[in-house]
Amino acid sequence: MDNPSSEGSAPRRTLRRKAVRKNYDENAMDEPIETSKKKFKTKQQLEKETETEALIALSVGFPIDELLEDEIRAGVVRELGGKEQNDYIVVRNHIVARWRSNVRVWLLKDRIRESVSSECEHLISAAYEFLLYNGFINFGVSPLFNGYVPEDGSEGSVIVVGAGLAGLAAARQLLSFGFKVVVLEGRSRPGGRVYTQRMGGKERFAAVELGGSVITGLHANPLGVLARQLAIPLHKVRDHCPLYNSEGEVVDKAVDSNVEFGFNKLLDKVAEVREMMGGAANKVSLGEVLETLRVLYGVAKDSEERKLFDWHLANLEYANAGCLSNLSAAYWDQDDPYEMGGDHCFLAGGNWRLINALAEGLPILYGKKVDAIRYGDRGVEVVSGSQRFQGDMILCTVPLGVLKKRCIKFEPELPRKKQAAIDRLGFGLLNKVAMLFPSVFWGDDLDTFGCLNDSSIDRGEFFLFYAYHTVSGGPALVALVAGEAAQRFESTEPSTLLHRVMKKLRGIYGPKGVVVPDPIQTICTKWGSDPFSYGSYSHVRVGSSGVDYDILAESVNNRLFFAGEATTRQHPATMHGAYLSGLREASRIQRVVNVSRGYPRKPVQRYSGVSNDVLEDLFKRPDIASGQLSFVFNPSTDDPKSLGLVRVCFDSFEDDPTNNHLQLYSILSWEQAQKLQELGESSNESKLTYMVNTLGLKLMGGNAVLDTCGALISVIANARKGRSRTRVVARQ
Repeated sequence: MDNPSSEGSAPRRTLRRKAVRKNYDENAMDEPIETSKKKFKTKQQLEKETETEALIALSVGFPIDELLEDEIRAGVVRELGGKEQNDYIVVRNHIVARWRSNVRVWLLKDRIRESVSSECEHLISAAYEFLLYNGFINFGVSPLFNGYVPEDGSEGSVIVVGAGLAGLAAARQLLSFGFKVVVLEGRSRPGGRVYTQRMGGKERFAAVELGGSVITGLHANPLGVLARQLAIPLHKVRDHCPLYNSEGEVVDKAVDSNVEFGFNKLLDKVAEVREMMGGAANKVSLGEVLETLRVLYGVAKDSEERKLFDWHLANLEYANAGCLSNLSAAYWDQDDPYEMGGDHCFLAGGNWRLINALAEGLPILYGKKVDAIRYGDRGVEVVSGSQRFQGDMILCTVPLGVLKKRCIKFEPELPRKKQAAIDRLGFGLLNKVAMLFPSVFWGDDLDTFGCLNDSSIDRGEFFLFYAYHTVSGGPALVALVAGEAAQRFESTEPSTLLHRVMKKLRGIYGPKGVVVPDPIQTICTKWGSDPFSYGSYSHVRVGSSGVDYDILAESVNNRLFFAGEATTRQHPATMHGAYLSGLREASRIQRVVNVSRGYPRKPVQRYSGVSNDVLEDLFKRPDIASGQLSFVFNPSTDDPKSLGLVRVCFDSFEDDPTNNHLQLYSILSWEQAQKLQELGESSNESKLTYMVNTLGLKLMGGNAVLDTCGALISVIANARKGRSRTRVVARQ
């Protein structure tokens, strides 16, 4: 390692040595067989790589030159502020970047040792353990993770209340830590406020989002990680969003630009005003301050400009799921510094694909509405109807709206401070009308378009439309209803709502000569009256602050824990915030168990590698063999999507004195293997082309397949010996 610079510049970071064996890159098919071409990196290259890794770690939430408070509490270094801390940060950033480069593969500590100096062994262990048990690496739904989850639940038992994103994330993480887990869900499905509904029939259908819909910011977003692990395409929500007035005309660009500029300037002025007001700013609403400033600065004075200004207000109410008259002028935007960067995206096929993958294999009991939660020194108990569930700890992930309604009786009662925070925070409403049409009459090039309303009180009614035709499988539109309009929406007949939204659509497209057909099917949400949510998502209400999110996240007596979007100060009102809160609480529960033991946690024994002999032994008895191709699968499951391995044997070269065959491998599903079999007597070259170009399989060498697929190889080998505990499901 280099010594700190004496030139007055920042200390240099640890220089890592060349890796012994390069890890497989899923984006480069033939990289594993070209590792011998890799050159030693120069000092300058390593320094540049270290800077890049620091930026990746920064995007995940780590400061560039400091430790997180959790790292300090965990004692990852012996002395703060010195060279050891500097070296630890480099190692930590390297581990984060290394896993983020291929999130489908479980990153083993041995892989880190290949690329970090042996002088840093204690730092490797400290950083790896911290990142692993705090949910920064090796989380998610990759099928290749199955071999690393312990089969025994020796760490204790946890009851998770709620199978939304927070509950699912926590349950999976706790299982991977070695806990016994049961999830109680009041609904008949997982996902909570993330709800994808299939509309239509066999001939024309679409998957639309009735709840959480957009992945807001792809950079370092854990939901983006899940999508990568499942190979689900993401569609960027395009920036073009035309606004139409009540006559169906596109709003003049100059007027639109001027009003938007004025609106943003007023938001800047709000920040200045609250600075001058100090603590008094928390006693007034954002709506009050904005209207006062609008009048003072003469913004949107005529009626047309006012309609456009109202549209921006409605969009602000949509972003916060609350009326501007309720939002705190002081703290409504307290989470802005933590926004995820990058594009906003739709998930192809719907968010249910993430939800189903997270729920797969978890012990979830549906239809279990929780009536009471009891906690004490001897453990916890959850009451659901006539049933009782007992465990060591409880993780409550129900929405803030349910806590506000006091639907669950806590025994003993929640601390006054926590109950006060629950009462102070806001929990607003966003409703939708989802419509499936016979055709895409609005045009293929739009993901969103907006509509102005004639009166301020109706500004949030159908003010924005999301077009799902690019990702849903059919011509679907979703109309959003925000603010006061969302509240009135709840008590309005669906037929009346449909009449209004169709009148608006025909008012836009009719003057253009476009015939707007009647929808094939429509769905109106009513999240405010849903007994398992009583609203949509949280916001900082007048009198509240970001501190209340932290209070909601606090555990009670190390027995009762809380997760969900309303427990994260940095990422409230987002799907990724809910997911991250689940990872956070799983780590917190693990730490509590460690402290109660009085000694550090003994690491769960995980897979540490298989030898080439195991791989060779598998292919001595392949499940399918055809020409140069041979396949092996897990014999204990009939799932058509279960993963296995294919080996491709190439003939030896004439001038090769060893007469060895070149062998390449790839991961594939049973379904993909069947498709290859359907090619029949096609040439081996044709099958290989089909594998790579049509199925998109990535070929890798023997060393790479051991690195990448070691857990899968181990699972298949153990299953052949009759030791697998995989659940059997029917192949279709």
